[in-house]
Amino acid sequence: MISRFLFLIITIFTCSIVFPQNVANKRISITIDDLPVQHIKPYDNKQNHDLTDKLLEKIKSENAPVTGFVNENKLQVEGKNDGEKIELLRKWLNAGLDLGNHTFSHPSANRIPVDEYEKDILNGERVIKRLVEEKGKSLKYFRHPFLQTGRSLEVKNEIEKFLTEHGYTIAPVTFDNAEWIFAFAYKKAIDSSKTEMMKRIGEEYIDYMKRKLDYWESQSVALFGRNINQILLIHANALNSDYYSRLCEMIRSSGYGFISLDEALEDEAYKSKDTFTGAGGISWIHRWALTQGKKKDFFGDEPGTPAYIMKYAGVDSE
Repeated sequence: MISRFLFLIITIFTCSIVFPQNVANKRISITIDDLPVQHIKPYDNKQNHDLTDKLLEKIKSENAPVTGFVNENKLQVEGKNDGEKIELLRKWLNAGLDLGNHTFSHPSANRIPVDEYEKDILNGERVIKRLVEEKGKSLKYFRHPFLQTGRSLEVKNEIEKFLTEHGYTIAPVTFDNAEWIFAFAYKKAIDSSKTEMMKRIGEEYIDYMKRKLDYWESQSVALFGRNINQILLIHANALNSDYYSRLCEMIRSSGYGFISLDEALEDEAYKSKDTFTGAGGISWIHRWALTQGKKKDFFGDEPGTPAYIMKYAGVDSE
């Protein structure tokens, strides 16, 4: 009897080392902005479809839920909706993925009047709302461009009230990053036919995202005493059409399981108070931390983009 008891204790202790509790609870939702394609430089319809097909093939192969956020001005040619571009969104929906509203023209809530911003939100749902409803779903998520939500609480609260009245839930971001800088550099390397530079940028991208993931995990633990359900933001671009599977592999190797945006927002952390009205578009983890009055030392040591990547991309700062 004693030997059985000791065996049980040893087994539990061993499992707690091999499978620590916090790893079992590590979950992340992937969101992809600027659909149908992030236009670093204009693409023709064939390039749009090729990039979309390549990205969707990898998304489907990874079997992880994804929510894509659309800018409907990208569906237009000379002010009129283009069927070829709308077909790109149908491909996302036919792949079983969800779509959300990212405004019509990607304005900043920090820079234009509230009524103009709200009008842009409504203009951003004209096509996708119909497409989503054709699939028997509802359009329910909204993502602020630049993650900027207004420079005053009055503006911020007015926009939130407007979104609620129109059936939207704001899609926050916790795993914020400067992936877009890598994407700019990657596209430059593609256009210059520099395959070695493309590979170097891609490898650096995965390493950078690993360091960012570790950072946001540690920030979550520092703020909440645990790792919350994380929400990742990336974009629909050539970089991710080539490196999406590598990105997912890295995230899995860090102990994470993939969940939908619906599931991620079930975490109580997303009910935390947010009074941030600063100029930057920042992670909700830092918004909550600033709301709680955290001091400068809380925010230190965030991984940055390598200087050579920024220089090659032609970007002065993140």
